[in-house]
Amino acid sequence: MSIRIRVAVLAVTGLLVAGCTSAGGGAPATTPGPRTTTTDAEPSVTAVPSATATTPPLPASLTGQRPVWKACPAPGPGRAEPGANWRCANVKVPLDHAKPAGATIPIALIRKEADRKAGRIGSLLFNFGGPGASGVDILPQVEEDYGKLAERYDLVGFDPRGVSRSSGVVCRTDAEQAAAEATVDLTPDSAAEEAAYLKDNAAFAAGCARRSGTLLPHTTTTETARDLDLIRRVLGDDKLHYFGISYGTQLGGTYAHLFPKNVGRLVLDAVVDPTADSVGHARHQTIGFQRALGNYLKSTGQDPEDGTERIARLLRKLDRAPLTVGERKLTEGLALTGIAVTLYGQSNWPLLTAALAEAEKGRGGALLELADYYNDRDENGHYATQTHSQRAISCADSSTRPTAAEAKALIPELRRLSPVFGEFLAWDTAGWCAEWPVKGERATPEASAPGAAPVLVVGTTGDPATPYEGAERMAKELGDGVGVLVTNEGEGHGAYGTSSCATATIDAYLLDGKVPAYGTTCSSGAARSGA
Repeated sequence: MSIRIRVAVLAVTGLLVAGCTSAGGGAPATTPGPRTTTTDAEPSVTAVPSATATTPPLPASLTGQRPVWKACPAPGPGRAEPGANWRCANVKVPLDHAKPAGATIPIALIRKEADRKAGRIGSLLFNFGGPGASGVDILPQVEEDYGKLAERYDLVGFDPRGVSRSSGVVCRTDAEQAAAEATVDLTPDSAAEEAAYLKDNAAFAAGCARRSGTLLPHTTTTETARDLDLIRRVLGDDKLHYFGISYGTQLGGTYAHLFPKNVGRLVLDAVVDPTADSVGHARHQTIGFQRALGNYLKSTGQDPEDGTERIARLLRKLDRAPLTVGERKLTEGLALTGIAVTLYGQSNWPLLTAALAEAEKGRGGALLELADYYNDRDENGHYATQTHSQRAISCADSSTRPTAAEAKALIPELRRLSPVFGEFLAWDTAGWCAEWPVKGERATPEASAPGAAPVLVVGTTGDPATPYEGAERMAKELGDGVGVLVTNEGEGHGAYGTSSCATATIDAYLLDGKVPAYGTTCSSGAARSGA
């Protein structure tokens, strides 16, 4: 379990507004695709390819591919197939872009052709974040949100390498995941709990190595950005037009850095700070989630400090004595997850009010159901594998590996920033990539893109998972004349579709090439230009 960036929640958050009616009924389930290899070896530390290394030219067998578009299968058992307008295909990419003539893996695509042939701009590729979200599953579910863009763009979703149908990483069974949720304390208070916490995270890494070991060194964002450029060529586009949300902004920034001359119209919404390492992200998310929690509390007439202490008191109580919910338990960690998911969108705040009230009366069902939604657990106890892919990608990207001692030293600072989220996020810095079999590419991603066309960078002031300050830093990292900052004054993880002003600004950029002034601010539905 992690409250790291999970934009699948953003993509389907509207489903929560009607209430928690079915466990796991929101975020799309993922179906593991074919893996490149399976090995029973214990994990050993492996280096990943360098992001700065030049790669040989791709062979014609890859650049000359023509996708064979076919009817799309249902995304999972009991789920409807995408509409007839959606077609699916696979594109082959190198397992290792440094060896383009070597082994290949499939990248799954889904496409809906532009409504209007006259005035068609090209393909618009989407990444909904995570990392680990399946674009093949999500895009058809949210096509109405992008209806205006669909008039002149082919809407294209894809599963990045290591995700779902694109050689999806698998690390543990449903039973192993359920056991971990029930028994592992995510904020350990004793030596025994600390040992169990680190042991479980190491076991997760070992499971990834056994089941997906060959792929793990090649799940970096750099490799995926190179895949994006091959997909662009295969689709017949001279430039990449791209809409990245949350982690998708890191992918977009990496693409712009590697291929500045191929940048078309790029939108980065809910922006990951490219200057932050894993500890920096923990610090930023502690601030971001606490900021959103404070805004929620103020909206209900509560004093943010008093309300925060009330919630922290509930979590401490659950840490000592989890609530029984049928055959399961609402633990402190699961309650924290249920709280976090509601902060991704302001329309979900009433759910938080109801769920907290129930929990304080000794009934944990509502918070547990919210946690299940976030953790991709369905009513039958089956977990999707987005969190497996998420770890594989983020740990291949990040070379920082804080120790348990360093995590504990971080706790006082983060607890001061947030009595609710701080301790968990401090421990997460040590647990997330504990004993990971891949070293990690670099401490922070590179996003400088001199010579690229203007890139729209949209930050929301109340975003909990990717705090607004990340957008400011991304715009600066991209460089003068490239990064164009747009500020959305509001709540939630992402601006498009929630702010009419931000949506109109993005549409004008993507459809008409209209670049807003740097620092344009959307407030109460109206835009004002920056200084």
